Amino acid sequence: MAQYKLAHIDMKGNRGELHDLLNLTGAEVSCNTLPAGASVPFVHHHTQNEEVYLILEGKGMLYIDGEELPLKEGDCFRIDPQGERCLRAADDSAMRFICIQAKAGSLEGFTMSDAVVTESGSKPSWL
Repeated sequence: MAQYKLAHIDMKGNRGELHDLLNLTGAEVSCNTLPAGASVPFVHHHTQNEEVYLILEGKGMLYIDGEELPLKEGDCFRIDPQGERCLRAADDSAMRFICIQAKAGSLEGFTMSDAVVTESGSKPSWL
């Protein structure tokens, strides 16, 4: 049984969700594009999931708990589940971003504490 799943999404589309596409079990990941001047059409929060955003391209605004904050390429931010949020692209710029959702407080390990260097002798052609 394969220990991975490879898929493809249309990076020129407005939204691609990876949960079903990759059979994710611990997070939801979406690749998003808001056209210039467009906004997520609602303010929302979550019951359990925190969200992490990475702005890949463009600029816009983040509405969070009554504040409006400017966003630009390279910005990244995390929002608690209860944070009331909405995103908008600038009038003169589309905004591309990745959003990752995971249950708040569920992280038990990360790269430095969860990764194990493989000793099976298996390696890619470039090593």
